[in-house]
Amino acid sequence: MNINISTFGELKKSGYKPKSVKEEIRQNLIRKLQNKETAFPGIIGYEDTVIPDTERALLSRHNILFLGLRGQAKTRMARQMVSLLDEYIPIVEGSEVNDSPYEPLSRYARDIVAEKGDATPIAWVHRDQRYSEKLATPDVSVADLVGDIDPIKAANMKLNYADERVIHFGIIPRSNRGIFVINELPDLQARIQVSLFNILQEGDIQIRGFKVRMPLDILFVFTANPEDYTNRGSIVTPLKDRIESQIITHYPKSIENSLLITEQEANVHDDQQNVHISDMIKRLIEQVAFEARNSEYVDKKSGVSARLTIAAYENAVSAGERRAIINKEKSTYVRIADLQGIIPAITGKIELVYEGEQEGPLQVAVNLLDKAIRSVFSQYFPNPDSFKKRKQNPAAAENPYRAVIQWFDKGNAVQLLQDVNDKQYETSLSKVDGLKELIKSKFPQANNKEQLLLMEFVLHGLASYSLISKKVVENETRFSDLLGTMMNFGTSTEEESEDF
Repeated sequence: MNINISTFGELKKSGYKPKSVKEEIRQNLIRKLQNKETAFPGIIGYEDTVIPDTERALLSRHNILFLGLRGQAKTRMARQMVSLLDEYIPIVEGSEVNDSPYEPLSRYARDIVAEKGDATPIAWVHRDQRYSEKLATPDVSVADLVGDIDPIKAANMKLNYADERVIHFGIIPRSNRGIFVINELPDLQARIQVSLFNILQEGDIQIRGFKVRMPLDILFVFTANPEDYTNRGSIVTPLKDRIESQIITHYPKSIENSLLITEQEANVHDDQQNVHISDMIKRLIEQVAFEARNSEYVDKKSGVSARLTIAAYENAVSAGERRAIINKEKSTYVRIADLQGIIPAITGKIELVYEGEQEGPLQVAVNLLDKAIRSVFSQYFPNPDSFKKRKQNPAAAENPYRAVIQWFDKGNAVQLLQDVNDKQYETSLSKVDGLKELIKSKFPQANNKEQLLLMEFVLHGLASYSLISKKVVENETRFSDLLGTMMNFGTSTEEESEDF
């Protein structure tokens, strides 16, 4: 389309055919599907669920309600629909409501087209300007959304209040021929939700008793948490009935998808590239969110946003960076101890039930991190539980942790300061008998820094399985004997206890 066209007459001669915004989106989506293009780039984990549902709704020319917990990319999905609009559309120049010259709605546009005909001046609106978004809050009024009489305009133009030109249009009419999004719909007062009925059903608006017939052309997208467990309000049933497609969103169903989302969204700057974060640390961070979503202390109705792992990832990198700066080291690996630095990213992003409040957010965060370590540990090393009943299974393999645990049983301890330099870190870990040998046998290809990280991981893992003791005090982690490890497994014979 030639955006240099400046009059209605030129537009008609060009062969331009006006179409509704939903038809526009439908045709552009069909084109993308035919060309195997991604309609919603960067949306991970929805390829077989939310995205096909959304595409079906758009092909059906439906208004959409995204229903799901916080941090499930509902708003991002809505914003990406802008790419399905035509790049430019023509409007009557100066129109507040994007009037089409073919079917002008406002009094302003109707008067100009009637007066100037083919000489009506045309302006071109880019698709980025055809997206409007409103966060629903209790103070939102009908005037904000639909419009009201503007006494200042009436005074300046010397118009009677009965004149349609004194109307100040709200955000919905101004979104005509575009996409309008209301986030957190249940927060909108019920009486305000009622004002949307006629707009959705008939496409027109009513302002202060004016007989205004404006068949608006809008794709409405709403987002909401499931209404049955929001304390703030709910979607009134007649309004929900008028929203044709309700699409349920969800959290990532696999660690792999969660990893991809965090990697994509985390804001790690170029000057932090000297901080290396291993796949193991990344998986530990993601596992924290999975543990939180299943925790008895965390309110499942509130959900655990993907923003938790994104913020935790950024904190972990910064914890390693801070330590490297303090020790004047050019590069470093993020350590397990650095994950103490992600606790502020956890405590602010989980809502606790009563039992969790009794524990306290800090202790809940620490527990979630310990559970994540326990879950991930068995993915890298043999599960320590499998060696506890060797007597019942004489063919069981030799316990690879025996030398490490026996070293602690002799009263030895390891003290790891959070900001210790690499040399002291290595010295502390190398003291433990059998630890380095264990890593070399399991990960022979690991370099020195990777070996040290895995050695530290083994200590945290054994502590999570209650084989040794771990105590964290401020910036120090201390590993020691568990005061008779064998007693924790209910062993009754020396033969069983010798396995450890």
